Formats: sequence, structure tokens, C-alpha cells
Amino acid sequence: MIPERYTPQTYAAFRIVFGFVFMTFGLQKIFGWFGGPAQQLMSMQGAAGTVETLGGLLIMLGLFTRVAAFLSSGEMAVAFWYIHVSVIAMGAQGAGLPIGLLPIMNGGVNAALFCFAFLYIASKGAGIWSVDAMMGAGKR
Repeated sequence: MIPERYTPQTYAAFRIVFGFVFMTFGLQKIFGWFGGPAQQLMSMQGAAGTVETLGGLLIMLGLFTRVAAFLSSGEMAVAFWYIHVSVIAMGAQGAGLPIGLLPIMNGGVNAALFCFAFLYIASKGAGIWSVDAMMGAGKR
């Protein structure tokens, strides 16, 4: 069990790791790195890659954290409901309702977890080890 006095450090690690992993999903879409095909920048996937790359970088650095996390959370909510539920569960795989709403069944686990992790970060702010904290905005 981690003592409560380490909460600021644990939260900072949480924010940094989630931001970094989110950024890698964006880099995969934009540049085709890490085994994914590069997407057209002016497509829906390209726009998602841009949000993921920039949002992940900002969250990881703790710069404009609340705004970046809120926008990233929204993008993941759209990804879950539009892509994973509407297109995948209702369309191609035809899982149907209610089973199509389960992230494990529609492939939306990452989107659901990122959505709520970023919603939490948006509500809490950057915390320590962040550019926002160095600029005096991390405690708001």
C-alpha cells in the first residue's frame, strides 16, 4: 500500500504515463509509427491523431492541462460512442445491443479508460512535476 503522503507524486506519474501513452496513439495515426498505418491529416483519423499527439504531449508536460485533458476526454467519448458502439458494434461486427455497449466486446476499452482518466485529470489539474505548477497554475 502506498502511503497517502505520496499522493502528489503518484498522481503526477499517472498524468505523465497516461499523457505519454495517449501521445503514442496519436503518433501512430499521424506518422504510422509503432506498427500503424499513417492516416490522411484531413481525415477523421488524422484529426484524432492530431488531438491525441498534441493533447497527450500537453497532458504529459502538464501544460494547459485542464483544457488539454477535457478536449482529449471528449475525443475519447466520441471515439467510444461513434466508432466503437455505432460503427463496430452496430455495423461491421453486428454485436447489437446491449452487448455492443460493453467496451470489452466493441474494442473500446482504451477509449473508455482514456475518457475517464482525462476527465479526472481535467477536474484535478496538473499537480506537481508540471509546467502549469511552475507557472503557478497547477493548484487551481
